[in-house]
Amino acid sequence: MTGDVWLPYPADQIPGLPGEKESGLTYRCWDGAETFPADPADCVFYVVPYLSGTDVALRPLPAMEAVRVVQTLSAGTDNVAPGVAKLREGVVLCNARGVHEASTAELALTLTLASLRGIPRFVEGQRVEEWRSGFYPALADRTVLIVGYGSIGAAIEDRLTPFECARVLRVARSARATERGDVHPLTALPTLLPEADVVILSTPLTEQTRGLVDAEFLARLKDGTLLVNVARGPVVDTDALLAEVGTGRLRAALDVTDPEPLPEGHPLWHAPGVLVSPHVGGSTSAFEPRAKRLLARQLTRFAAGEQPDNIVLTARG
Repeated sequence: MTGDVWLPYPADQIPGLPGEKESGLTYRCWDGAETFPADPADCVFYVVPYLSGTDVALRPLPAMEAVRVVQTLSAGTDNVAPGVAKLREGVVLCNARGVHEASTAELALTLTLASLRGIPRFVEGQRVEEWRSGFYPALADRTVLIVGYGSIGAAIEDRLTPFECARVLRVARSARATERGDVHPLTALPTLLPEADVVILSTPLTEQTRGLVDAEFLARLKDGTLLVNVARGPVVDTDALLAEVGTGRLRAALDVTDPEPLPEGHPLWHAPGVLVSPHVGGSTSAFEPRAKRLLARQLTRFAAGEQPDNIVLTARG
């Protein structure tokens, strides 16, 4: 195996990488800068710079004639997949399964608890020196519906367990059984939505999930339900959500929005009952060590001539 590997970190900062001499690989560092570190035509393994934006991520791809693996450092690949699909047959796209579960699940719980327990109201009260006591909803005894029960969805349930929820309902693309209980298919949502007190979205963005949370979806939720989105902004129809939260019937806690970044003056900023965080589900101190361990494992497999893990797409040419 010979060729260049484009990494977003200097190779000497990633423990466990195969040696260049033994593997025949040459490590190049590219963090999305305007200038490429070498000729893209020589790249055989491309690691997309994290949070680089679609234009930057895709810029070198058309010239990567020898590339065999495109590796993202994000759980979602929707911004890169269209570019990889146009490459020659056999090129694989891998996601960062195992990197973001802990951080994203932490934030899902943070947003849920903060919204239920009135933390934004307390922060504002502190700013104006106002003591805002009273009774607030608890997570205990609530039914939580997780839409998108992959590795992140399972990690969210791990963290829900100590909070004494009444039930956790699980939904994924297709039905299956787990040690914790049944995972229902997306087609079961109409019957499950009215049972939920909290709905947590952790699904990838696909043609099936784009606009999934539309007016009909929201109308099936009972009054007072909290919608938490740590998935992708376009999973939710923003206008439909604004119509519901505007009446006070539903609340929302959003780490992702559509549009994103949320522009100045957008009504979501000041919508009643809406808590917004700036897409920081995976952006924590837990990210980098996990990302580097993933890269070391993937490149060790690649240098040995083995198929990488976490393949989500194979180009058909």
